[in-house]
Amino acid sequence: MYLEPRPGIAWPSPRLRELRNAVRALLGLDDDTAVVIRRLVRGEAGRPAPETVVGVLPMHGEAHRWTLHRPAEQITTDELRAALLHHRPG
Repeated sequence: MYLEPRPGIAWPSPRLRELRNAVRALLGLDDDTAVVIRRLVRGEAGRPAPETVVGVLPMHGEAHRWTLHRPAEQITTDELRAALLHHRPG
C-alpha cells in the first residue's frame, strides 16, 4: 500500500481541493456523492484554451457536469457559485 504518490504521480493541487470542497458546500452534497475537478487544455496548436470541468457523481441518480472556460487557479468562488447555481441539477 502506498502512503505517498508513486513516482510520476502528483497529488491534486490545493486549489483543486478548495474547488471540490466549495462545490460540495454550494450544492449541499452528501459524503456518498463524488466530486471530480479536471483541468483540460484545448484549442489550436500553440494557443491552448484552458478549461476546468466539474463533475458531480451521486451514488444514486444522474451525474452532472459543468465546464468553466478558465484555468482552475483563476476561478473565484463567486464564478463557481454562479456556474453551479445557474445550471443547478434538479
